[in-house]
Amino acid sequence: MQPPTIRKGQAPGHLDRSEFHLRFMQPFQDPAFGAEADALARLEAIAWDAYDEGRKSPVTRPAGPGYADPAYDLSVDWLEAKARLDAAQAAWDRAETRSRVLLVNGSPRNDGTCPGEVSKTWRMAQMAQRTLEAAGIEVDLLDLSLVTSEYGRQIHPCKGCVSTAMPLCHWPCSCYPNHSLRQTGDWMNEIYERWVAAHGVIVLTPTHWYQATSPLKLMIDRLVCADGGNPDPTSTHGKSAEEAKALELQGWDFPKHLDGRVYGVVVHGDVAGIESLRRNLSDWLDWMGLVDAGQQARLDRYVGYYEPYATSHDALDADEALQQEVRNVAQAVANAVGELRAGRLSVPDRSLKRPRPK
Repeated sequence: MQPPTIRKGQAPGHLDRSEFHLRFMQPFQDPAFGAEADALARLEAIAWDAYDEGRKSPVTRPAGPGYADPAYDLSVDWLEAKARLDAAQAAWDRAETRSRVLLVNGSPRNDGTCPGEVSKTWRMAQMAQRTLEAAGIEVDLLDLSLVTSEYGRQIHPCKGCVSTAMPLCHWPCSCYPNHSLRQTGDWMNEIYERWVAAHGVIVLTPTHWYQATSPLKLMIDRLVCADGGNPDPTSTHGKSAEEAKALELQGWDFPKHLDGRVYGVVVHGDVAGIESLRRNLSDWLDWMGLVDAGQQARLDRYVGYYEPYATSHDALDADEALQQEVRNVAQAVANAVGELRAGRLSVPDRSLKRPRPK
């Protein structure tokens, strides 16, 4: 069999020096930076060299024992992230570890930036948190709205390495940080660790244009490495497309790094799209090997159907049935986590081998 052709020609060339200067200076428009113009020029020269030479990972060390190529230099950022994931998984496996549920607030709104008000999703997350804590479960609230309101808090987009070949998608993601492109400050290494540490996950989100919110979709896409991702970047010597394709064609087992955890979903909206989004999220979590906590753990509801946005919090206040349904999602997940930890959670298809893994 001939090796697949690597298709090339899409990406533009390097920026020229003048365009690089314009982009480098964009964060420094405040006149207060003017007093440090000389210092900024010196920093820009260093940044240009890093960009021009493609110094993606300027600090590396040999991978060491346990990797396909122990002598291959890996990013220290990646090695440290991988060590944290391994430690989190080891703690997850220990019977004495306290049961933990990750609550994901998918709304981009909070009162610390432009919307000027808390989100209804955050309020629902608080309801779920109180229910879980009453059940003796440790709660980790991941508030994705912080990407809109905190300095330097960001989730970079998925680059789609998996579509070149699954082994090119590393677990955890090795695409970031890319220091040469100033693609730094990525939140995902922390988020990966929080997913690994959780025995259960509840995703709560509003519906934006029939779909998931921007920060939630960023996180979802970046979790692709949890479903089949390669835990050994030395096996592809970094981002070698040729090696990754060859490795996949030899037979890839598509490891599910988050399987066995339980989940619930709460989707809300105001006029349309909630059912399809709830289905999309449930299908995604099913695909990754998570186990739903039952029919009442998958909720989609309207809040203030076709009513003014201005009174939507009042509509949530008045809908006591919806509030109880949110608490039921949390209780169902708490119950399922208990069954999981006791070894009683029924997953009838767990022993079945997929004829077409992907």
